[in-house]
Amino acid sequence: MSNQMETLGTKLITSSGLVLLVLLAGSATAQSAAPTSAAPTSAAPASTTVAAPRQTQSSTTPPAGGTPAGQEQKPADPNAPSDDPVLTIRVPTNEVNVVFTVTDKHGRRITDMKQGDFRVADDNKPPQEIRSFHAETNLPLQVGLLIDASNSVRDRFKFEQESAIEFLNQTIHPHKDQAFVVGFDVTPEITQDFTDNTELLAHGVHELRPGGGTALYDALYYACRERLLKGPKSTTVRRAIILLSDGDDNQSHVTREEAIEMAQRAEAIVYTISTNVSGTKAAGDKVLERIADATGGRPFFPFQIRDVANAFAEIQDELRSQYAIAYKPADFKADGHYRTIEIEANDRKNFRVRARRGYYAPAQ
Repeated sequence: MSNQMETLGTKLITSSGLVLLVLLAGSATAQSAAPTSAAPTSAAPASTTVAAPRQTQSSTTPPAGGTPAGQEQKPADPNAPSDDPVLTIRVPTNEVNVVFTVTDKHGRRITDMKQGDFRVADDNKPPQEIRSFHAETNLPLQVGLLIDASNSVRDRFKFEQESAIEFLNQTIHPHKDQAFVVGFDVTPEITQDFTDNTELLAHGVHELRPGGGTALYDALYYACRERLLKGPKSTTVRRAIILLSDGDDNQSHVTREEAIEMAQRAEAIVYTISTNVSGTKAAGDKVLERIADATGGRPFFPFQIRDVANAFAEIQDELRSQYAIAYKPADFKADGHYRTIEIEANDRKNFRVRARRGYYAPAQ
């Protein structure tokens, strides 16, 4: 029997911050190839279960390959297109992208600062390389609107709905931005999935009905894992969650810190708007403050119900007045561990930077 030469080709493809190394095996032995996909780098902890709306997904399994009985297999033509299985190896490019906000000591947003005005540290070390820095006023948005629909907010629910709809009308630009609506009491309810249609989003908000307990942490966890992490992909976007609640959780299966971790994995900034208008800060307000602070967002505590609309307007302005930086960390390891991010203005006395506190490195 004559020896057959194996043809081995390589392609290097860069897409969405990943380098894909594709090995095309042209020999007959390559048809029993290794697995064709790698595990996600931002997978949720396998042990955590969150009550969520039932999702129906259709999948198509291709028929198994093979040579029909009685038909002689022909030698492969090296010049012909290959139908052989593809072995895909994902190699992270080790680039971190951070969107952040700068304010002065009076809380006013500052939008004209330069790269040299900031100090960046990744896991307490300066980055190996700053790859880009610019003020961003026009990045596409992916926004999740999470509205507490539990019994505790029944008396002010209609006003909150109208304020949320006005925010979506002013913020979401057709053919560019995307948003979804989730109401939650004991379980999260998706009343409108990702869309750029503000009429559909408004309808989704109107579909919400108050009643039941409060599973705030489950709702945040679910929205980040099942929507933002699996949502429409774009090269660079701002991902934000607007969480409207009194912060009192009494039904969740996950903890507050697990919900925060999932928001960090989704690289989502969480803005919280408290619906507590008692005039005194309650325990739930401290929860909302913790969630916003850990993700680079901002908590809002309206003193009166009509101030909720002002909070939405402030968030809208902030989403269009931020900076974006991309850098390559020093001593980076793809080990799945949490790495801290610290961005500070050189003039810390007069300027404050608000950014997410860290991220999870991809796991090999």
